[in-house]
Amino acid sequence: MIALTRLNGKSFTLNALYIETVEAFPDTTILLTNGRRYVVKEAVHEVNALSLSFFQKVNLLNLAQEGGSTS
Repeated sequence: MIALTRLNGKSFTLNALYIETVEAFPDTTILLTNGRRYVVKEAVHEVNALSLSFFQKVNLLNLAQEGGSTS
């Protein structure tokens, strides 16, 4: 789950596994695999960084975490 902020300032968490696309229209719009759209305050690169961090935490990408062992 990643923490995001709606345009009205309210925080919410989103399951990053269901993100299909992240685009700027100019507001950042997230399209999920179920067709739902969310418009958030965070920039596209921030959403991408949060998603990557989430995938690393759950070891979905099989990448070594920062400061972790690579063996």
